[in-house]
Amino acid sequence: MATKKADIKPDIKAAHDRGESIGLMEPMLIGETSRHRASLTDLALELAQKSAAFRSSLPPSLLTSLADLVRSMNCYYSNLIEGHDTHPIDIERALKGDYSRDATKRDLQLEARAHIAVQHWIDNGGIKGRAVTTDAIREIHRRFCEALPEDLLWIEDPQTKERVKIIPGELRHRDVAVGHHVAISAPAVPRFLERFEQAYGKLGKSETIIAAAAAHHRFAWIHPFLDGNGRVARLMSHATLLEALDTGAVWSIARGLARSVDVYMGHLAECDLPRRNDLDGRGNLSEEALAEFTNFFLRVCLDQVNFMENLMQPDQLRTRILLWTEEQIRLDKLPQKSGAILEAILYRGELPRGDTAAIVGTGERQARRVVSALLEQGVLASESTRAPLRLAFPATLASRWMPGLFPDRTA
Repeated sequence: MATKKADIKPDIKAAHDRGESIGLMEPMLIGETSRHRASLTDLALELAQKSAAFRSSLPPSLLTSLADLVRSMNCYYSNLIEGHDTHPIDIERALKGDYSRDATKRDLQLEARAHIAVQHWIDNGGIKGRAVTTDAIREIHRRFCEALPEDLLWIEDPQTKERVKIIPGELRHRDVAVGHHVAISAPAVPRFLERFEQAYGKLGKSETIIAAAAAHHRFAWIHPFLDGNGRVARLMSHATLLEALDTGAVWSIARGLARSVDVYMGHLAECDLPRRNDLDGRGNLSEEALAEFTNFFLRVCLDQVNFMENLMQPDQLRTRILLWTEEQIRLDKLPQKSGAILEAILYRGELPRGDTAAIVGTGERQARRVVSALLEQGVLASESTRAPLRLAFPATLASRWMPGLFPDRTA
C-alpha cells in the first residue's frame, strides 16, 4: 500500500502530558499598545475596503461562477503547498467523476474533491460564527479525511518505519516535531485549543482580520492532528476571512501563500521562536515575528484581491472571452451568434432563456442550438432547463479567460 508525504514527521513515542502551561503560546494577539499595531490596523482597513469594493462590483450570477472557480484554485494551491500537484483541470474532471487510471493521480483527484467539498460546505455557512472552535476545527479535519482514499490516510515514521493511520477528526495521541519545533505533548492539545478558541472566538470584525495570521500560526504551533494540519489551517483562515470580510469566496489567500511558499514557511518558523529581548513584547513567543507574519499575511490578501479585481475588469474580461469565442466559431466549434449570447450575459449578469431567440435573431431553434453548444463547452451554467443562463469559468479555459490564475495546461 502506498504512503504519502506527510504534513509532519511523527515522533512515534508514547505520549505523556509534560504539563505545559498555556502561557507558552502567548502572545495570542498584537495588542493595541504594541508598536506594530498602527501599521497593521491600516493594512486591515485597506483590505476590508478593497475586498468589499471588489465583491460589490460583481453581479450575483458572476459571484457564484467565480466562487466555483476560486474553490478549485484554492484547493490546487493549498495542496501544492503540501507537495501535491493536482491541476485544476484534473480537479474539474474529478468533480465530474472522470478519474485517472493511474492510481496515484486518482488518489490526488479524490483528495482534491474532498478539499473542495469541505470548502463548499464552509462557503455555504457550515461553520459560520465558529471557525476557530475546537468542534469546527475537528469537523473540517473529519470531513476532509473521511473522503480521502485509504492510501492517503497512512503516514510512515521515517526512522522507525512504523505506519500510522490518520483517524478523521481525531486529535493526535502522539508527540510530533515540525522542523525544529517540538510541538506540545499530545495530552496538552485540548487545553491549548480551549485557550485558542477563547482568544480568537469573540473578537470584533476588525480585530479578527488583524488576528487571522496569529490564529493561523498558533494553530500550526499547537499542531492538533497527526497529519493534515496545513490544509485545515488554511481552510480555517479562509472561513475566518470569508465571514470577517464578507469575501463572497471570490479570492483566495492560498494562491498568494503558495507563490511565496518559502517566505510563508519561513515566517511560520520564525513565529515559533521565543521572545528576542525586552522590546519584543511580554509573551513567551516573539511578538515581532508574529507582527512580521501578520504584515506578510495581510499584504498577501491585498495582493490577491487586487489580482482578482484586475482579472475581472469588465472590458478586459469581455475582450478575452469574445476573442476566444470568435476563434471557436472560425474553427466550427461554436455556432454563429455565440458571442452575442455571451456578451448579453456579461452585460446583464444572467439571461432568461426566453430572451435568447431575440438576441440570436434567427429563431428559437437556432437559439437553442447556440445555447446547447455553449453549455456543452462548459462556458454557460444553469440550475435547470428553465432557469436563467449564467457565465461559467471552466478550468480548461482559465489560461485564456483568467490568465495567471494557475499554471497553463491544455489537456
